[in-house]
Amino acid sequence: MNISAPFIQRPIATTLMAAAVLLAGIVAFLFLPVAPLPRIDYPTISVWAGLPGASPETMASAVATPLERRFSRIAGVTELTSSSSLGSTQIQLQFELDRNIDRAARDVQAAIAAAAGELPANMPWRPGYWKVNPSDPAILVLALRSDTLPLSQVADAAESIVAQKIAQVPGVGQVFNGGDITPAVRVQVDPAALAGMGMGLEDVRKVLEQATIEQPKGSLAGAHQVHSLAANDQLFGAKQFEPLVLAHRDGATVRLSDVARVIDGVDDNRLAAWANTKPAIPIFVRRQAGANIIEVISRVKALLPRLSESISPAIEVSILADRSQTIRASVRDVEHTWILSVALVVLVVFAFLRSPSWPRSA
Repeated sequence: MNISAPFIQRPIATTLMAAAVLLAGIVAFLFLPVAPLPRIDYPTISVWAGLPGASPETMASAVATPLERRFSRIAGVTELTSSSSLGSTQIQLQFELDRNIDRAARDVQAAIAAAAGELPANMPWRPGYWKVNPSDPAILVLALRSDTLPLSQVADAAESIVAQKIAQVPGVGQVFNGGDITPAVRVQVDPAALAGMGMGLEDVRKVLEQATIEQPKGSLAGAHQVHSLAANDQLFGAKQFEPLVLAHRDGATVRLSDVARVIDGVDDNRLAAWANTKPAIPIFVRRQAGANIIEVISRVKALLPRLSESISPAIEVSILADRSQTIRASVRDVEHTWILSVALVVLVVFAFLRSPSWPRSA
């Protein structure tokens, strides 16, 4: 029995079946997951905690250890690693493959809240977490620059508007500023002058800490009215810090400007970034584990025109790196290969049948 005989005898049914298989293949091709490498994405959450000025040993013992103790109680954790440096601690939690990343993030958030009482009280901000793998490179890198505005204003727009909006895009795991130049007041103390006054660096730190703090002052209660007391104790700019009184020595007042140089600078003067030989603020976008790279990048690119309208027209937003370009090129190559394979199959069948139409049955 010839296996091809039923298909030759029923050309219309064979044509409909071939069209159905072709349509099913096209639909399945559109839903295929796309990634640069085979998808083995372990649910990973990265936790960061900061304590400015703390040594790596202090960060490991006072910050990393309490957090690790809480994280180790979370179900499904397969690997827990931490790295402590000057003023910061990075903790990576890797979960089982079948662990839902959103549920794991809720457990991590609860563990951070439970460890709050064990962390140092002088931490300026509580630890934060991101649903990303630190080893994964950024899928998209943007650059913000301006020819007229100072870079500090560009950085403020990048942090408060652009990064916040991109972080809300589905599939985005982390958005961070690579060239942070947050405005800050820098105090450069002269150790020799300070020692000559019989003072130490701790004395200067206490004065600075107490001089720019905003706390409730209380209230005045009467028989019929209550008045709350409020005062703005925060200082802005180097000129406001210079007259601060550090101590009184031999009837003379020692001010901050006598033993230190106070300047308006940035939070970290060791960071800088350039885009096409011009100073810029880069923004790195990372995806969540399991998110489709092409879809996430497409959503972010679709958001860029609205983001440009939300910031100053003097700020230019450009794309420095896009990982989807190589992936799209590979997909196009697969599509071309697929079309060529279909054409070759049709030509081979035509060569064997030696006729452009179906042969008629006897």
